[in-house]
Amino acid sequence: MLAKITSKNQLTLPKSVTQAVGATEYFDVEARAGQIILTPVRIQRGDAVRAKLAELDLSDADIADAVAWARSVVAPPVLVAEPVASYGAVTAKTKPAVRKKAISKNSASKA
Repeated sequence: MLAKITSKNQLTLPKSVTQAVGATEYFDVEARAGQIILTPVRIQRGDAVRAKLAELDLSDADIADAVAWARSVVAPPVLVAEPVASYGAVTAKTKPAVRKKAISKNSASKA
């Protein structure tokens, strides 16, 4: 079988080849003795998480402590923020004035 490499270094594998190795999205690529070797790789998310944990050098006790902290029933602090009126916002102070103007316009047009 023949496969052509594009100007962007992309290669389309023949369907019969990909079916022969099974469904996979990733391939390990290496050059050996003038040949390109593609090996199907099945990436599992669990393996990626375990690799990250190993990289961080976390122990089982560290993870247990983090889970216990996350599940603790200590209530988070309550933050109270003052409302900030932005330009053009209707506030309690402007609402009656707007309503009065609308009523007076309607009353004036009926008179």
